[in-house]
Amino acid sequence: MLSRGVSPMSPTVDQLMQFGADNAGNVLAGGQWLRIVTAMFVHVGFIHLATNMWCLWNLGLLAEPLIGSMGVLAVYILTGAAGNLLSTMVNWLWWTWLVTWWSGNTDWITTHDLAVFPAGAGASGAVFGIAGALIVLLKSDRLPVPPIELKKLRRSVIYFAAINLVIGISISVGNLALHSGLNIDNWAHLGGFSCGLLFAAPLVPRLGSPRREFNFRLRVGVAMVVVILVLFGFFLTKFAG
Repeated sequence: MLSRGVSPMSPTVDQLMQFGADNAGNVLAGGQWLRIVTAMFVHVGFIHLATNMWCLWNLGLLAEPLIGSMGVLAVYILTGAAGNLLSTMVNWLWWTWLVTWWSGNTDWITTHDLAVFPAGAGASGAVFGIAGALIVLLKSDRLPVPPIELKKLRRSVIYFAAINLVIGISISVGNLALHSGLNIDNWAHLGGFSCGLLFAAPLVPRLGSPRREFNFRLRVGVAMVVVILVLFGFFLTKFAG
């Protein structure tokens, strides 16, 4: 993005969309479903990128020994996509209702009108997804770690998720009151976190378990979430159509 002249601190909405940001209109009315995945690799400036990568680094240090590199990659992609799908649905419902109510026109969406939907970008949905998976995995009694240490680690992850959800909601409420222009995609956070809990439900940590059992459970978790996301995407297509 920098090589194409995009600002390192404050890229425009058009620039974010050009590089793959999510947008409910483009996805549901324009059929650009790839944005559900690409949006988690696009960030709104260096600070946004740095904070997300700091969180990903710290959570990844806990997650990778438990589910392996491929497990971390799978939970990142799948939970990030889940967060973007939920955000897409909520934005579609909210903005179509708002504009329809304001204009009285029930057939207002055209290619030109797609810009009314907010752009979404960032890895935070996937970061929350990894946090959700860790909360489940760190409860395992198979880990060769003293129980009291496991409780501390799990509590710290729970605090991380709760505090950041509260911060995000507070910023969004403040934005509504002050019209600051700063928006946090809390629905992407909730969607990613919920999917992380679901993804980890059939897993056992790689540490302290037979590799064959872990690999089988990892495939089950991936398959289960993929099926759910595909069905959810199909539902959104029919719903928006």
